[in-house]
Amino acid sequence: MSYTYDYPRPSVTVDCVIFGLDAQQKVNVLLIQRKNDPFAGQWAMPGGFVDMDEDLETAALRELEEETGVHDLFIEQLFTFGAPDRDPRGRVISVAYYALVNLEHHPIEAASDARRVQWFPVNDVPELAFDHAHIFRVALERLRAKVRYQPIGFELLPPTFTLTQLQNLYENILGIESGLNKRNFRTRILKMGVLQEVGVQEGVAHRPARLYRFDRRKYEELEKSKYEDLIRRGLDFDI
Repeated sequence: MSYTYDYPRPSVTVDCVIFGLDAQQKVNVLLIQRKNDPFAGQWAMPGGFVDMDEDLETAALRELEEETGVHDLFIEQLFTFGAPDRDPRGRVISVAYYALVNLEHHPIEAASDARRVQWFPVNDVPELAFDHAHIFRVALERLRAKVRYQPIGFELLPPTFTLTQLQNLYENILGIESGLNKRNFRTRILKMGVLQEVGVQEGVAHRPARLYRFDRRKYEELEKSKYEDLIRRGLDFDI
């Protein structure tokens, strides 16, 4: 015997805010142009309705791949958006996810109900459908807050990198056009002990800079030893 609920049940969707760093380490966001109503022709975050037999993260990854061709991502749950009037189709609650990836490693291709798919600089985002402008702002604020207490950007650099490259990465994610204090940045990041010096640049016209790599094992040891304050103080740069 089936059970009938006494209360109406809202629909559930998932939305994906995918940030990508380009070759110049500028932050972009991945958007689709909607093929169908509502908001046909407008740009939006990749996403869609959750099937009855799948969990939320599975639905988010499925919709992301179906609409953009992007796959094999580690995504993190961002927030739940449930304003009663956020979707003209009815009462729809959306669970949003976000990720930061290397743009060049994830080719895109419009599919499913997406007319086009494109990377946009975060400071030049077009008008967005639904409440996706709000979702985008929340995700960008979360990314910029998280990068100040957790080294989430190291995997986006080459295997070996200079401190200048690392500083540029953080400045672009944080949206700091005037630049971080160079001495303060280097003192704090090196004090954490999560970088290994591996040599110097070769074949450059200028004075070769020292090369480093990220010591993930050391970072994981710090986390297990509850050195959160050291990590936070290491990355909480003066801006």
